Amino acid sequence: MSAPESVLDLVPVLPVVVVEDVATAVPLARALVAGGLPAIELTLRTPAALDAIRAIAAEVPEIALGAGTVTSAAQAAAAVEAGAAFLVSPGCTPGLLAALQATGVPFLPGTSTVSEVMTVLEAGVTSMKFFPAEASGGAPYLRSVADPLPQARFCPTGGIRVASAPAYLALPNVGCVGGTWITPADAVAAGDWERIGKLAAEAAALG
Repeated sequence: MSAPESVLDLVPVLPVVVVEDVATAVPLARALVAGGLPAIELTLRTPAALDAIRAIAAEVPEIALGAGTVTSAAQAAAAVEAGAAFLVSPGCTPGLLAALQATGVPFLPGTSTVSEVMTVLEAGVTSMKFFPAEASGGAPYLRSVADPLPQARFCPTGGIRVASAPAYLALPNVGCVGGTWITPADAVAAGDWERIGKLAAEAAALG
C-alpha cells in the first residue's frame, strides 16, 4: 500500500505491535488484514523490528505499514528505508520533528500536553499521537482541548482497551486509537492467527 494521506483515517483502531521473531511478522500482518484492519504500527522496540518491516513490505503490500516508537532521526530514516509508509513517535523534540518531516512520509508526533500540541501545530502538523493516553487524562482530557485547539487531531494510544475505545472514537478530535490488545503476545508466540483475526474484526467494528 502506498503512503496514506492521513494516518488517522486508515482504520478506527491502529494495531500497535511488538515483533520479537521475524517469522511471525507476515502471518500477523495477514491476520490483521483478514480481520478488517489493513494497517499496522510495528514498534522499533526489538532487534527484529526493521527486518519485520522489510518482510511485511515485501509480502503484504495491501497493508498500510507504519513504524512506531521512532525516537531519533536515524530510526526514522532506517524505518522508511525498510519500507515503512508512515511513522509514529511517543514524544517529539524539535530535532525529531524536523527529521520526521524530512522523511517525506506521513507521521504522528507524540504529544501529551497542551504546550506540546501547540508546538506541533506551529510546525504545520495537525495530526498527532496522544500518549500515554490513559495516564495523561484519557478521553476527558482530549475533550477539553477540542475547543481551544480544534485543528489538532489525535490517535490516542496507551492503556486503551476495546471497552474504552468507543469513548475516544466519539470525540470530534480523534481519528483513531492505537491498540495493543489486538495482538496479545501469547497469541503471537503461539501463532494463533485466528484469534488475532477475531480481535481485529471486533476492533474494526468500532468504526
